[in-house]
Amino acid sequence: MSLSRAVRVVSVMAALACVALLVWALLDAFRYPVESLATRVPSRTSLMRTREAQAQRAGRPHAIRQRWLGYERLSPLLRRAVLIAEDDAFFAHGGLDWNELRVSARANLEARKVVRGGSTITQQLARNLYLSDQRTLTRKLTEMVLAWRLERALSKRRIFELYLNLIEWGDGVYGADAAARHWFGHSASELTPREATALAAVIINPRRFSPVAPSKRIERRIRMIARRLERRGALTAEQTNQALGLPPAERPDAAPADSMELSPPEPMPAAEPALDSAGLSPPELP
Repeated sequence: MSLSRAVRVVSVMAALACVALLVWALLDAFRYPVESLATRVPSRTSLMRTREAQAQRAGRPHAIRQRWLGYERLSPLLRRAVLIAEDDAFFAHGGLDWNELRVSARANLEARKVVRGGSTITQQLARNLYLSDQRTLTRKLTEMVLAWRLERALSKRRIFELYLNLIEWGDGVYGADAAARHWFGHSASELTPREATALAAVIINPRRFSPVAPSKRIERRIRMIARRLERRGALTAEQTNQALGLPPAERPDAAPADSMELSPPEPMPAAEPALDSAGLSPPELP
């Protein structure tokens, strides 16, 4: 067989493999009843079951702490902080943020390891609800299809409400209200600027990082989140100082936002029309 013919055969086989993976992801993603999430919440998510199984294999107890708190009762400051930390374009995209995926892929290729995630809030919710924590191409494709389905079955507000009530915020701690009570001793409706920004900052790895004893990396994230909140009018200068643990009269030094930590650096220009169509204006977000 000539070299050119061999290359063509390999190319065809690779294309067929890609098609097969896509078909598998589509079939897998349509197994899940995402439409039911409009009116009900699962008692256990895939992530919860995974953590239970991991604890059982390790021979240690694993109690699940999760309390539902309606969207309106969740701290508005926490909602804003989480959007900044995890998915600043949430109200503008349709489940997938292609710009963020491109930027993340470039950063990961340059670093030759995963240094930046590209998953939107909708993708994270899909993964937590239904999928394993294994990093495989088929799982990623299924996650993307599920995110597309969630965006068409549910409102943005419902997706965000589910996300805030179901994501992991510590070992056995799920949802904002359980997290607030576990870490700070009160409801997620009563969070201070420091508490809200710290909770948002640790979502990147809530089992490794603590919002009450933050590492240097988490302190940097808290600082970036607080400054963006202040620039957008969600925090006063005094509240920003409080979030940073500074005396009221002291101003934090200016520092550039680390684009490797938070993404995108500023809201996308297309975000405001999307917010308007959802019945929200930027000052009211979220």
